[in-house]
Amino acid sequence: MTHAAPEGELTLQTVAFPKDTNSGGDIFGGWVISQMDIAAGTTAAQRAKGRCSTVAIEAMRFHAPILVGDLVSVYTQITKTGRTSITMHVETWVRRQRTGEIAMVTEGDFTFVAIEKSGVKRELPPE
Repeated sequence: MTHAAPEGELTLQTVAFPKDTNSGGDIFGGWVISQMDIAAGTTAAQRAKGRCSTVAIEAMRFHAPILVGDLVSVYTQITKTGRTSITMHVETWVRRQRTGEIAMVTEGDFTFVAIEKSGVKRELPPE
């Protein structure tokens, strides 16, 4: 479901460049997911006070393409924590370079697990 305004905290902002396009000339979906994972990983690491790993990406929805030159903003919001896991809703919004229009283009739910340096799961610290 789309929203009138971003939900969550602005976590990452970048500009889409020609090198990030697919064969149709729009920004490649894999690039978008990568930006979302970077932003979500930052939020997860802050909450976990350390290293985290992505374990699931669910319910990805692509509402509109991202165009070259768009200002891409990724918002994250923790929706659930478990003993070792953090789940969050991630939204990608753009400001269109040519028109100034602002729109949500992608959203999804990401789950991370807190891990030790060795890669073994660890419990989340208290908030």
